[in-house]
Amino acid sequence: MKKLMPLLSLLIMVATVKAQNAKVMDTINANEQMTVSLFFPDPIRQGITGSHNYAFSFNRERAQYFGLLQATPGEDSNLLVVTENGSIYSFLLRYSQKLEKLNYFIDVSDRIGHEGTGPSMVSQGNLSMADSDTIPINDKALDYPKLCAQLLRNSRPFDQIKYRDGVTIRMAKSIYYLNEIYVVFEIENDSQIDFEINTLNLYKVNGNNKRKSSYQELILAPNYQFKIPQVVLKGQQVQFVCVYPKFTLGAREKLLVKLEELNGNRYIVLKMR
Repeated sequence: MKKLMPLLSLLIMVATVKAQNAKVMDTINANEQMTVSLFFPDPIRQGITGSHNYAFSFNRERAQYFGLLQATPGEDSNLLVVTENGSIYSFLLRYSQKLEKLNYFIDVSDRIGHEGTGPSMVSQGNLSMADSDTIPINDKALDYPKLCAQLLRNSRPFDQIKYRDGVTIRMAKSIYYLNEIYVVFEIENDSQIDFEINTLNLYKVNGNNKRKSSYQELILAPNYQFKIPQVVLKGQQVQFVCVYPKFTLGAREKLLVKLEELNGNRYIVLKMR
């Protein structure tokens, strides 16, 4: 028993040192009314949230140092961010009506590890399954054409439909994958004139358009478009997929689709129910 005492004391000392050096992940509060900004020491390459009621957006075309966070009511979750130099950051997320902080300036010392060298000293009790499951994902490995083609082969029912001037636009229920939203559209041209597409845009709408002072339309730019046609011939029906950055809708927000004809006056506005 006496021989075991020094070993036991050594184990307690090691555990105490680890506990003192362990990093506790920060909790970031967010809601649907305000935008929370996160500034990182290096440009962001990837950002993933663990739950659909949180949305973290950043510039995917040109790497920038900041990302924007919003949330709708729901359970607590987590955010994983990987920067251009391979640094890995993880945060706990919580929905809150009242936000005491809107801007977070992240330091290099806040990172939990690096892709090349492994984890930093982090409290394992604070890591969720989403952290370990999402770290190996690489944007370059994402095969958009393969995923979109699979969606078209296994099409879902269209629950949003609008018809005008012989042209029908349909939209299936959106599908979440990783940190993006996949939407299958269908355009059917029953008119006697070919329909050349000028624009097809998806908007997040807040307010009532009858009250111009409170009405806002925020365009959602797609990350990728699969098989979107330039023209829908008369009597033709086409389906295609648009991939958007993950977003959330507040209690008073809705989605809106606008399809506009090129060199013509036809347009269709599809309001989401």
